[in-house]
Amino acid sequence: MDNKDSEAEIHPLKTEDVKAQENHEHCVERRIVKSSGLSRLSRWRTAAFFISLFLCLIIVFAFSFIIPCPERPVSERTWFQYYNKTVPYPFLAIADVSEDKVQDVLFAFKSGDSSRFNVSCLDEGLPSPCAFVAAVSGRNGSVLWESPAAEEVQWLQCDIQQLGTAATPGCIVVERPLSLTAVGLNTGEVLWRQSRDFGANYTVLTPLSVIPDVDNDKVQDLMIFITKEGQVKVSIYSGKTGQQLGSTGSLRVDGAARHVRLQLHSSSSYFLFYTEKSVYAYSLKDLCSTVVGVEVKLPSFQLDSHLEKNIDRATHLLSPLSFEDIRYLTKVPGHSRDNFLVVDSEMAKLISTKDLHTVWTLNVSRVLSEPLLGYYKPDAHGVVLESEIGPNRKKVMIVESESGAVQWELMLNSGPGSPGPATLPTADHRSAFLMWGDFQEPGNDTRPRAPLQKLYLFHPSYTNVVLELRNSTDQIIAFTAALFERSRHACYVLLRGPQPSEGPGPVSLMKRKLKEDVAVSRVLWLRRTPGDEEQHIRDRLYRMRFQTRD
Repeated sequence: MDNKDSEAEIHPLKTEDVKAQENHEHCVERRIVKSSGLSRLSRWRTAAFFISLFLCLIIVFAFSFIIPCPERPVSERTWFQYYNKTVPYPFLAIADVSEDKVQDVLFAFKSGDSSRFNVSCLDEGLPSPCAFVAAVSGRNGSVLWESPAAEEVQWLQCDIQQLGTAATPGCIVVERPLSLTAVGLNTGEVLWRQSRDFGANYTVLTPLSVIPDVDNDKVQDLMIFITKEGQVKVSIYSGKTGQQLGSTGSLRVDGAARHVRLQLHSSSSYFLFYTEKSVYAYSLKDLCSTVVGVEVKLPSFQLDSHLEKNIDRATHLLSPLSFEDIRYLTKVPGHSRDNFLVVDSEMAKLISTKDLHTVWTLNVSRVLSEPLLGYYKPDAHGVVLESEIGPNRKKVMIVESESGAVQWELMLNSGPGSPGPATLPTADHRSAFLMWGDFQEPGNDTRPRAPLQKLYLFHPSYTNVVLELRNSTDQIIAFTAALFERSRHACYVLLRGPQPSEGPGPVSLMKRKLKEDVAVSRVLWLRRTPGDEEQHIRDRLYRMRFQTRD
């Protein structure tokens, strides 16, 4: 110790250098240790990054090459289905029966047995021949099922979402004498059958009305109206079992009536019954209470104060309104509520349901078919009216629903039994209009004795042109058009064969993609404009896009 102290006294600076060197060595050691830790952490981060990248590449590779993408069903552009020794009924329904996201076709025919399935009329306790309901695939025309459903079909309706104990979609078949048969949409199985005897000389008002669940069995119910001896009777049937709920009620409607259902707002449903000269109004709640016998509570229903103040509580007449010879009454959607169009023998009137004032009138006589809604202007409703203007002559008009202005019209030769028009929604928020007749070009005064049945296409982008799509010499029983896939595959369907009043014969059901006819169509000029070329118009309309409206 003495030596060390003497050394420190002799060399004081040397001692300080030694201490500084020792401190420096300790600091370097700490830095090395810290640097080693950071290096190990950096390696872990690098490894985690590359592992994550590798997993991402595996997932991308799996979804791209290993896991198959869902295939969109390929639909045939045209198909036919033929039947022999049958009689078709004038009903066509479009629905997704096979649940493949492609719409299918349902129709009814009378035959002794099914030619494709081992099923006969006797299997359902029906005399032979009887009425079958059939579902045909919209993709390829194959028959999905055939089901014997009734002796004779008065009406076929397939837009009912809840039927039977399983509350599945289905169809209702109405036959005479009054019998209701529920058929499952997906299988064709008869879910229930109920009969009701109203005697003779009655008429079922169509379409049938689907109403909220009245008997609390968690399945929607059905409201049915019949007219007999100048009175309207109303009944409610369980959608689950077909049993009648309550009793049959009578409405204060005088004369042979028809009806329209209006949705005045989201929770206000009314029924308008119209005879030749009068219009009656009943709320859904009033009708249910009339049938059941006590006040029915419908949680989602509200009375419409505007319409209620115009209903005579004693007679249910819409008192300010008076008409002559009403032919049709059609609901026309407005901005916030439905209005209704009344067509009589001389004119058409749009009536506001808010205060029952006449929005507009249009002189039009002898209307041939139910007014049809479409879109001439983007997102603005138009009304298609077909009126007789002479022997075997008709005028097709598109009328703006808000003002009553005639936006477009066309004269056609037309014989008896010509199908009514149809519309298809397009991606430009307008409609493609399909109509039947026989166009007579200007300057050609030769008129055939029996006009041909030709199908024409019109789109508002070319107001001076119609396309002649096809001729049909066969007797057309029913015609409709629809988008068979969402926002695509626009097609029309034709059911041809003998009339129900005629004897059995050959029957054909055809689906045809609209573009197939547009590509080979004949361009008919209503008036020529400079620069228009026929092939350019065909190409433009061939590329036309469609859009499903929800």
